[in-house]
Amino acid sequence: MTDSGLYACEVSVVTEYLQDQSSPEAGQYVYAYTVTIRNTGTTAAQLISRHWVITDAMQQVREVKGLGVIGEQPLLAPDAEYKYTSSVMFSTPSGEMYGTYQMVAIDGHWFEVDIPTFWLHQAAGLH
Repeated sequence: MTDSGLYACEVSVVTEYLQDQSSPEAGQYVYAYTVTIRNTGTTAAQLISRHWVITDAMQQVREVKGLGVIGEQPLLAPDAEYKYTSSVMFSTPSGEMYGTYQMVAIDGHWFEVDIPTFWLHQAAGLH
C-alpha cells in the first residue's frame, strides 16, 4: 500500500502446484499464481508495469520486468478488483516471489504497489 489514501492498492496471491505440467525428473516444477489487486484508494489508477523478483530453493534469483500483466494494463476504479492468473517454472521443488506494480492514477500521479512475498511449494512435499 502507499502512504496516501488517494493512491493505494492491496494485493493478495493464491498459488497452486501444476502437477500435470511439471516434470520433477527433468527438474521442472510449474506453479500457477492468481493475483487479486484491489484499488483501496479514492482515485482510479491503471497498472502500467510489473517487476518480479523470483528466487528458487537454491537461492538462484531472476528478475522479470515488463508492461502490464498477461498482456493487459487494467484501469481500476476505487474499490474495483482485477484478478489474473499466470505461471512460473522452477528447477527446484519450491521457491518464492515478490515484487511491485507501477501504477498511474487518472490525475497523472505515479505510485508503486508492493506485491508481498509468497511461497510456491508442493503441498504433498511438506512435512
